[in-house]
Amino acid sequence: MGFSLARSIRHKLMFIVLATTFTALLVSGIAMVVYDLGNFRENVVRDLITQAEVVGRASVAALAFDDKKIAQQNLDLLQVRPLIEAAALYRADGKRFASYLQGEATEASLPARPGAEGFTVGGGRVRLFHRIFENNEEVGTVFIEAQYRLYTRLFTYLQILLGVMCVALVVAAIVSTRLQAAIIGPILAVADVARHVVTQRDFSQRVVKTTQDEVGVLVDAFNEMLGEVGRRAQALESSNASLVHEMSERRAAEEALREADRNKDEFLATLAHELRNPLAPLQTSLEILRLSGDANKPALGIMARQLNQMVRLVDDLLDVSRITTGKLIVHTEVIALQTVMRTAMETVAPLVAARRHQLACNMPPEPVYLDADPVRLAQIFSNLLNNAIKFTPDNGRLAFVARLEGSEAVITIADNGIGISPDVLASIFGMFEQADHSIERSHGGLGVGLSLARRLVELHGGNLSASSEGDGRGSAFTVRLPLARPVALANSPLVRAAGKPGAPSYAEVIPAAGRLRILLTDDNRDFVTSMEQLLQLDGHEVAVAFDAAEALVKSDSFVPDFAFLDIGLPGMNGYSLAQQLRRRPQMKDCVIIAVTGWGQQSDRHHAAQAGFDYHLVKPVDYAQIQAMLIQGRERRGQL
Repeated sequence: MGFSLARSIRHKLMFIVLATTFTALLVSGIAMVVYDLGNFRENVVRDLITQAEVVGRASVAALAFDDKKIAQQNLDLLQVRPLIEAAALYRADGKRFASYLQGEATEASLPARPGAEGFTVGGGRVRLFHRIFENNEEVGTVFIEAQYRLYTRLFTYLQILLGVMCVALVVAAIVSTRLQAAIIGPILAVADVARHVVTQRDFSQRVVKTTQDEVGVLVDAFNEMLGEVGRRAQALESSNASLVHEMSERRAAEEALREADRNKDEFLATLAHELRNPLAPLQTSLEILRLSGDANKPALGIMARQLNQMVRLVDDLLDVSRITTGKLIVHTEVIALQTVMRTAMETVAPLVAARRHQLACNMPPEPVYLDADPVRLAQIFSNLLNNAIKFTPDNGRLAFVARLEGSEAVITIADNGIGISPDVLASIFGMFEQADHSIERSHGGLGVGLSLARRLVELHGGNLSASSEGDGRGSAFTVRLPLARPVALANSPLVRAAGKPGAPSYAEVIPAAGRLRILLTDDNRDFVTSMEQLLQLDGHEVAVAFDAAEALVKSDSFVPDFAFLDIGLPGMNGYSLAQQLRRRPQMKDCVIIAVTGWGQQSDRHHAAQAGFDYHLVKPVDYAQIQAMLIQGRERRGQL
């Protein structure tokens, strides 16, 4: 029914007529039934009172002369009234004088003594007590109990009401059907034309006007609307065809851009990997020359600085990809700001010395704790210091100052170098931005250092700003970082250790690594042989393998304490090799370290899943290798 009403105006009109007729009849019928039932009760009580009065009057003499026979005869006359089931006559003193029972009535139906004057209705019965008076003196009481057939009368009325309603609804349906042709016909014609237009897209259809009333006005408006819609639809179809062509070209261009972006990310990652592979043996070879002491020291310094510059360029290439894809992340812990500042100064010390700069450092005497990534924070300071060194002429002055302002640590790196012009200052933190775009510029770089530094500062919840008084008047870069929260400080072992009197620094408690058995596996022979020489110079026993199969064979007999594995091995990659080594009982205590050119976050995740304990990215500083050997032994509980 609901579905039919929702789709047909004919059914809606029929429903309105029938519902109105039904409601009117129902309300009228209910009112009549309620009124009649009230009258029925009043008539029944009035009739019983009259009957009691007649019996009482006829029995006055019988009560006066104690003639029970006459009284009984008067009561027996009630048998002509089948609805009366029981009756009784009582003396003035309340004793029952005579009684009458009919049908299924029993003596229990008769009260032992008369009740109060009046009537009660209940249980389908009417019970009446009526006093008898003679010369204003009460001579007795008449009791009558009769059937009260209320439901029978109600059922009869309902039958009549139902019959009347059925007849009325049939007549209303016939009248409604007769009226629908005149009222609904034009509306149905409009609906048919609208349905045809929707399904066939034929806007030439028109509705024939048959009336001059409001429905006729609707037909005229509908026909005019169809004409206007037809004209606009034609124009829209022409426009849509042009848009579809443009959208297809745009989608193709967007897909080409996405593909180019994917190729760019893959290229940067692959380029960084391929560049790191030759850088690794270069760095280890430089370390060998430095330890041997028989090489030209100035040449070593030049080579070391240029190698570090190449490493920074490779790292910048990867960070460019991470910034553009939103994958640049930080791993925070509670650290001391002063420690990171010293690390950054140590990193740039060779470059400062080469340019003969004066670097003044000023930091708070008490530890300043930050919730930060120590590696990334050192990278921020190193980038800013490198910029200051690079854009300050030889014999310049640099300042590296830290102070506290409220709940923030404020670090400023200032110089008296070439400065920044006002038109460049507003865009200095843009990606690939260069202050000097000419071919003759004397300062190289990719132009990503400042953009990367600002993004890293923002990831720490701080901000980075630049200021300069103009060309030739130096510049200053200010980093603002929030201090570590009290909760983080309370849970930090670094802070707890610093609070103990005479607590030694980390460097003071790290012992030497001692003699270890180390397995090196890499298909880059230059890197392996140079790393082997460095480790042997430190007194370690080293085994070398150039592929996974050779590494598995040597691990059985050599049983290394540490295994440094490349990922991109021929035949079986480093992940599978690490998994197989982990399954061997004799390798359960071995510390397995990935040394690879693949340095993305996903690469580190895969290495951890494969069973590597650490992940190092080429080229690796030999000091980092030495620290890793000590940390690995601590992890195994050998110290």
